Amino acid sequence: MNGLLRGNALLALAAAAVWGGGDFSGGMGVKAAGGSVRAALRVVMLSHVTSFAVLVAIARVRGDVFPHGALLAWALAAGVAAGLSLTCFYIALSRGAMGASAAVSGLLAAAIPAALTMVLEGSPGMRPLLGFAVAGLAIWLIAAGPASAAAGDRGRETAVLATIAGVGFGCYFVALKMAGPAGLVWPMATTRIGSLIVCSLMFLGLRLSEGKSEADSEFRLNRRAVGWALATALLDTSGNLLFLAATRAGRLDVASVLASLYPASTILLAALALGEWPSRRQAIGMATAVIAVVLIAM
Repeated sequence: MNGLLRGNALLALAAAAVWGGGDFSGGMGVKAAGGSVRAALRVVMLSHVTSFAVLVAIARVRGDVFPHGALLAWALAAGVAAGLSLTCFYIALSRGAMGASAAVSGLLAAAIPAALTMVLEGSPGMRPLLGFAVAGLAIWLIAAGPASAAAGDRGRETAVLATIAGVGFGCYFVALKMAGPAGLVWPMATTRIGSLIVCSLMFLGLRLSEGKSEADSEFRLNRRAVGWALATALLDTSGNLLFLAATRAGRLDVASVLASLYPASTILLAALALGEWPSRRQAIGMATAVIAVVLIAM
């Protein structure tokens, strides 16, 4: 049992490391494409089409059975949540401080599966409950930092987008866990169907609401944006497969909370590549977030 939990934790931490790189790539792709909702949808769709094609090819070679019934429904629901969440998240990353957006979404993504597990399986004990309280403090420190306050309405909009993304990621974690019994590759591939459907509908709605000549330039991705989107496909898909493996190897709350450390690598990449160093208050908030994750996972 202890060995199983260690494997579960290691897979979740590996997912966190890879996801953080994927989030950085997605944010950079949307920024390269203009930072609009249309750009975010285009990056997500290109990333997920590429991911879907690769996953289907792998599933066919392996001879895996396509999921049916409730397992298929959970996978599609996970995809819908992923499509909506990633669109909001990539816009937040491209418009505001990457570290703060990633940290807020990561804490909320951890809290929802942990809370659900507590409802279904009882109280996790005093230490995890203390971790939830510390997580709330960390969110306040990060979201109320000087950088967010100085950004005015745009900063508040970015915070709202990051919060919506975090809630969606939490729902995604739960739905993907429920689809897990169908295997490893097909559940991940079918989530892409759900995300592509919802993103395509949003894309079409925006397309119809704009004049064709006005919208065409914004719907095209430049070469840099395409490169970032393909990098996102590789990293995000790898992280998802690692997370699904972690949920199959142990508890959902352990996997989701540890996987939600993904902001750490996003923050590191943003600091190294963009010189986007957090303020002192935000740095304290991010350190507090690490403590919260550890308390919840213990």
